[in-house]
Amino acid sequence: MTQTPQTRATRSSFWSLPVVGAAILAGCASPIPPAPPPAVPAPPPQAVIVAPPPPPVDETPRGAPSQARTPREYRTDAAGHLYARNRDRIYTGKMPPLLYAVGVLQVHVDTRGQVSGLSWMRAPNHAPEVMAEIERTVRQAAPYPVSPALGRVTYTDTWLWDRSGRFQLDTLTEGQLGEMPSRASRLANPPVASPVAAARATPQPNRRPAAKPPATSCKGNQRATC
Repeated sequence: MTQTPQTRATRSSFWSLPVVGAAILAGCASPIPPAPPPAVPAPPPQAVIVAPPPPPVDETPRGAPSQARTPREYRTDAAGHLYARNRDRIYTGKMPPLLYAVGVLQVHVDTRGQVSGLSWMRAPNHAPEVMAEIERTVRQAAPYPVSPALGRVTYTDTWLWDRSGRFQLDTLTEGQLGEMPSRASRLANPPVASPVAAARATPQPNRRPAAKPPATSCKGNQRATC
């Protein structure tokens, strides 16, 4: 079949349409986005330094200062402290000769004047209510005086308990009725003698005894006149 020039042009135009369309579509398509940059690794976590909490504040009351240098001296301070805290419970004057209870208690005091322990050296076991009340009174009186020279201290005192519920401590006792006064009390308060007793006690000057008359002998008829 013989192709005319017109036929060739028609065929060339037909086959060129797809190529032109593809080129148009290629020009209208969006450009390819660039590749994302490589990921930057995150920095390692920083160590968080937490400050330690402040030490707890000791709000325990502290006792008044004491100048005691020995447990015996401290016992006087502790007894005075107990008396000041229990003024209405102290027996006034000499105690009766027969006491309801007598107990010897050892008290342990820490560096802040708080009671850290109690030990009965001689317990009034016949009166358990008195024992409980003495222990309660001792603990309730804290804080006790604090001795910088002693720090922790242990002292012992004797409790003299009356049936009325009032008491005295042996360290500050006024004594008991009917008991012999102590030597210190006798020296501080010597007895006053009456004038008659004082006169009798006054030494008399040395005097020579009067001479006795010479003895006479009676004989015979002189017997009646002797």
